[in-house]
Amino acid sequence: MEAYLDNSATTRCSEAVRDIVVRTMMEDYGNPSSKHQKGLEAEHYIRDAREMIARTMKVNEKEIYFTSGGTESNNWALIGAAMANRRSGMHLITTAVEHAAVLMPMQYLEEQGFRVTYLPVDEKGHISLKDLEEAICEDTILVSMMYVNNEVGTIEPVAEAGKLIKGKNPRILFHVDAVQAYGKLPIYPKKLGVDMLSVSGHKIHGPKGSGFLYVNEKAKLRPLILGGGQQKGMRSGTDNVPGAAGLAQAARDCYAQLAENTEHLLTLKKQMMDGLRQLDQQLGGTEKKPVIVIHSEEGDSSAPHIVSAAFPGVRSEVLLHALEERGIYVSAGSACSSNKKLPVSPVLKELHLPTDQLESTLRFSFSRYTTAEEICYCLQILGELLPVLRRYARH
Repeated sequence: MEAYLDNSATTRCSEAVRDIVVRTMMEDYGNPSSKHQKGLEAEHYIRDAREMIARTMKVNEKEIYFTSGGTESNNWALIGAAMANRRSGMHLITTAVEHAAVLMPMQYLEEQGFRVTYLPVDEKGHISLKDLEEAICEDTILVSMMYVNNEVGTIEPVAEAGKLIKGKNPRILFHVDAVQAYGKLPIYPKKLGVDMLSVSGHKIHGPKGSGFLYVNEKAKLRPLILGGGQQKGMRSGTDNVPGAAGLAQAARDCYAQLAENTEHLLTLKKQMMDGLRQLDQQLGGTEKKPVIVIHSEEGDSSAPHIVSAAFPGVRSEVLLHALEERGIYVSAGSACSSNKKLPVSPVLKELHLPTDQLESTLRFSFSRYTTAEEICYCLQILGELLPVLRRYARH
C-alpha cells in the first residue's frame, strides 16, 4: 500500500485541473497578447481565471496578479512594497516562524537599510498581539505574517492583527502569506484588513509554477519583473495561461466544496492525533518520557490538514526513510529546505523544543484525496518501526 501524507509540500493535480491545463497547452495555446483569434481565446482564459479567483475572496478581479507561485508572490509583496513606500518609513515587522520565502526577502531588505522586527511566538507558534502593538512605530510601513504555519499548522490571529495594525496606522501595509491557508479556510482580505496576500497553486491541487498575489487597489507596490507590460505593467512576461487556468479551476473546486473538504480533513487529523496518542501509550510513553510528542493543536487555532509530531530517540531522517521504504511519504519540515544536511527546523527552534524533539519531528499533511485507510496504514507501520528504531537511539 502507498500513503502520500506530504500534502503541505505539494498536492496531486485534480482531473479537472489536468484537463484544462492540457487543453490550454494543446488546443487553446495562443499568446494572450496576440491580437488574432488564438490570442483572444487565450485572453479569455486569463480573464475568467482572474474573475474566478476574485470571487473566492470577494475582491475585485483587478486586484489579482498571476505569479509563478508563493515564493515570487512573497518576494514581490515585501520588496515591492518596501521600495515603493520607503519615503514613508524604513521599519518592517514579521514573525520569527515565517517561511524562507518571507525571511530571506526580509534579510535582503535589511541589507538595503531597512530595519526589521521579528516577533517571537509561544510554544505553539502563536504571536502575541501585545508584542505586535508594541513593535509598531511611526516608521513602520509594512507588517508580514503567515496565516497558517507550514510546519506545525498554527493559525495566526490575522483578523485581530489586521484590526490592530489599521487602528494604529491605516497607511501601514499588511501582507499575509496564505500559501497553507488558501483553499482550506474562508479568506476575505477586505474584512481582514489585508492589503496583499500570497497563494501557491500546487498546494491546492493546481499546477506547479502557478500562484497569485492579491493587491488592494489602494496599496502602493513597485513591480519587480519588467518587460512587455503584461498585467498592467506590474508583472511583465508572457501570461502563463495553463498555470492561471489550472490554478483558477483548483480554487473554484476547493471553495465549492470547502465545508465538505474541511470536515474530511478534520476527521483525518483527529484520527491521526488519536492514533499517535494511543501508540504512545502502547509503546510505554509517560508524561516525563514520552515516545511520541504532538506539536500541533486541535480546534480553531490550528489548520485542519497538518499534524506535527516528534519521536524522541529516533532521528527524523531515519524514520522518514524507514517509512518511505514502506510506501509512506511524509516530511521532516519545510520541503523548501529539505536539501539541507540537517533537518532541524528554525520554526521548531522558535518553539523552544528540547533537542531530542528538534531532531525527531515529522510532519504529516493531508488533502481531500487522503483516506482513513492511509492513516491506519501509517499508524500501523509506525507501531512496527518505532520499537526497532528506538533500540538504536543515541545515549
